[in-house]
Amino acid sequence: MPQLQKNQLYTVTVTGYTAEGLGVARLDGQVIFVHGGVRGETSVIRVLKVLKNTSFGRVEEILNPSSARREPDCPHYPACGGCDFRHISYEEELEAKRVRVEDALRRVGGADLSVEEILGSEAVDGYRNKAQFPVSPAGVAGFYRARSHQVIPVSGCRLQTPQANSIARAVEKYMREFHVPVYDETVRRGLLRHIYVRTNRWGQALACLTVNGQALPNEEDLVKYIRRACLETVGVVLNINNRDTNVVLGEAYRTIWGEDILTDELCGLTFRLSVPSFYQVNRAQAERLYEKAIEFAGLTGKEIVLDLYCGAGTITLAMARRARRVIGGEIVPSAIENARENARINGIDNAEFFCGDAGEVAKSLAENRLHPDVIVVDPPRKGLGEDIFPAVAALGPERVVYVSCDPGTLARDVKRFAGIGYGAVKAAAVDLFPRTRHVETVVMLQRGNS
Repeated sequence: MPQLQKNQLYTVTVTGYTAEGLGVARLDGQVIFVHGGVRGETSVIRVLKVLKNTSFGRVEEILNPSSARREPDCPHYPACGGCDFRHISYEEELEAKRVRVEDALRRVGGADLSVEEILGSEAVDGYRNKAQFPVSPAGVAGFYRARSHQVIPVSGCRLQTPQANSIARAVEKYMREFHVPVYDETVRRGLLRHIYVRTNRWGQALACLTVNGQALPNEEDLVKYIRRACLETVGVVLNINNRDTNVVLGEAYRTIWGEDILTDELCGLTFRLSVPSFYQVNRAQAERLYEKAIEFAGLTGKEIVLDLYCGAGTITLAMARRARRVIGGEIVPSAIENARENARINGIDNAEFFCGDAGEVAKSLAENRLHPDVIVVDPPRKGLGEDIFPAVAALGPERVVYVSCDPGTLARDVKRFAGIGYGAVKAAAVDLFPRTRHVETVVMLQRGNS
């Protein structure tokens, strides 16, 4: 089998997509990942990189266009790494995500399970209620180029709210006016690192600036610039991050003006959110996600529910109205404070919250002979730690509801759950991230079904 040659042209047919949204083609038994490829199309591609088992290419000429192909509607695509699917229809994107979840559960998770349902979003633009803009050394806010830390200047990102885009432009203007030095991670010097904006369903915004220091110059003027650009701003907060790290937020905060909390409404409940609190970025789709999680939990009003990654208590409190008792665990102290306050302002008295690592919280509750009927997990992208599984086995719930933002780590953990006697019996995908590669999944695991 002859090896593909870099910079040479080949004719291929794309048959599917990778987890990153690249087209997948095969030529003489060799796999080629195609930038800009669309399923069903035959194209002439140029090979850009040749590895031992795979190659990467780029579409040069389309020989028979797919009906799913679209002209990208963003001038920054695909240079900006934020979107992956602006070259195809939303229907094709949804099918690609559904297949990705189903394939992961079957091939990696060993679950003979169909993902028959994917819940698409009514809004494919302007849905993100949280924006994080890295700032380039030149003082321009934007987003990282794919697989790099090079900031691509982006004005008016289609995924963000108008409020977030306006605040980013206002901070750029403030930086130029007062010559604010931007943090350069290559030399570890400079001041401003990131612009972070939360927006709620009513269009109110909470602005946070991450800095490598204790203060910004002319902070009163900064507030004026932001408030002038976005009248709905409720507060401006400074986050102090002096560490040599890629993590956006540091641990210390100082309120420059207004509130350090943003209030939002989700599933008919009111939530108060601090800057670091976990909260789904697409509120409308999060409601559908949580309704599906509640459905899979099979609540009748008699159950004890344990939520091991509760954040500000969103899933926990949504389930509290349909369960006898709910318990939330979360490692971020400010999020636990938010969760307790959220329970109070919603008049929910059957919820309690503990601050700690998920595995430690589960182990402690098991030692205290708590036996929840349902355990809910909604971990970060890396999935569950190995200490979770013996703790869940000790707690012995009837069902586990797994909410995941990464089909790969979800599938790995589904296989681990099978090892302790919990088999996957239902799965649904929910698209909280239109035009990007990301997708949320809800899986219900039943004891004794492994």
